[in-house]
Amino acid sequence: MSVEIKIQWLDGADPEIKLPSYETAHAAGGDVRANFPPEMRAEGVTLEPGARALIPTGFAMEIPAGYEVQVRPRSGLALKHGISLANTPGTIDADYRGPVGIILINHGQEPFHVTHGERIGQMVVAPVVQGAFSVVEDLTDTARGAGGFGSTGRK
Repeated sequence: MSVEIKIQWLDGADPEIKLPSYETAHAAGGDVRANFPPEMRAEGVTLEPGARALIPTGFAMEIPAGYEVQVRPRSGLALKHGISLANTPGTIDADYRGPVGIILINHGQEPFHVTHGERIGQMVVAPVVQGAFSVVEDLTDTARGAGGFGSTGRK
């Protein structure tokens, strides 16, 4: 199944950088790349340990109503360098039309350099179901009840 996500290049974006793309036949997420404006392309961005930065992708997009795009870390960057997303998964709503940026954070112990065109995250298109919230006097009982935060596992 496929859902059309419309992409618009932003002013100053490098159209030679690939759009989000699925790198294997059964990939759930399309890899998204850093797309720096011309004045930052040569230098990129260096994230010191503990630092975070909004990395531009160079595009805006139109997501169909009833869907969202979840932005997630790339597992290789997380394992090898401690690079993750500060808000994972990040959600891009269907009514957002602004620049798409990826908030990278360096949980590693060494500086990490982000280069122009580097794969920095992945985007997963997902259906959205909105809840109807209401106030009630009582909630139904379950075997778990109010147990949380490890109540069913190791103490």
